[in-house]
Amino acid sequence: MLPNPTLDQLQVFLTVAETGSFSAASRTLNRAQSVVSYTIANLEAQLEMPLFERSGARQPKLTEAGKAMLEDARRILGDLQVMRARVKSLKEGLEAEVSVAISVMVPSRAMVDVLHEFRERYPTVSLNLNVGELGMVMDLVLSGKATIGIGGAVLKPDDSMVTERIGHSFMLPVAAPDHPLAAIDRPLTLGDVREEVQLVVTDASGRTRGRDFNVLSYKTWRVSDIATKHQLIKAGLGWGGLPAPIMHDDLRSGALVHLDLDAYEQGEYAIYSMRQLANPPGPAAAWMIEAFRTRLSHCPNQADFHAEMAELREPAPPLAAE
Repeated sequence: MLPNPTLDQLQVFLTVAETGSFSAASRTLNRAQSVVSYTIANLEAQLEMPLFERSGARQPKLTEAGKAMLEDARRILGDLQVMRARVKSLKEGLEAEVSVAISVMVPSRAMVDVLHEFRERYPTVSLNLNVGELGMVMDLVLSGKATIGIGGAVLKPDDSMVTERIGHSFMLPVAAPDHPLAAIDRPLTLGDVREEVQLVVTDASGRTRGRDFNVLSYKTWRVSDIATKHQLIKAGLGWGGLPAPIMHDDLRSGALVHLDLDAYEQGEYAIYSMRQLANPPGPAAAWMIEAFRTRLSHCPNQADFHAEMAELREPAPPLAAE
């Protein structure tokens, strides 16, 4: 017959191993020492192996089998603590899982900071994360696949949704440093870009079907996602607009250059929190919305971003002669 130790037996075993003696374990567990000894004896009988060496030593010492069992006991009792915490949280109204859809327009640093704190605050809550383009965030919320959405592209008001502006982002036209447009030492005109390949993201949600944003070239390559667009622009295969958070490091390093193109609308894009009216967020999802609001309120605006990039382009001052 396979051994079937109880959780109580494992708890007593773990306490004896951690306190170093049966007497110390009895005090910790508030049980008679004889009860502790009897429990360990029953556990050893079930497992058909000794867990402690008792002869010739003042304190019980774990056998090799006992050392191996100790790790199993810790893992099982740890899982039990997680289950107890989850049950307690559910009784208090905490969600078992939060599904969130986040736009690529949301700065990745803000997203990582929020999710890091979320894990610390709500260790029992599972997370289902989707990162989407354009109308995908709104679609995921409306379909119920996401509890909340953090993004833009709220193109058409929907009475079944609650949206709140919680921040902003913006896009800038960029190209690789060896792209022909990057070599033009003056502000670009529409004529300059018309015949150059522009990389454009196709909205898989269909919400922007028939609408193009800042598509200025006659030649376009349409891609499915912003990550592919980013890599193709860096490879010099075309020019296009990228969210500031995605290209920030590339502009600093010189892997991309900003195109001075007045015809490209470079205004700030609002970032919203979204949820279904009939599905108000629980404590964890509500906290996440407020955490994003706080992080996004500290993100640089477009003027600050341009000032930082201009500062990087300034030549270093000459070294003073000794």
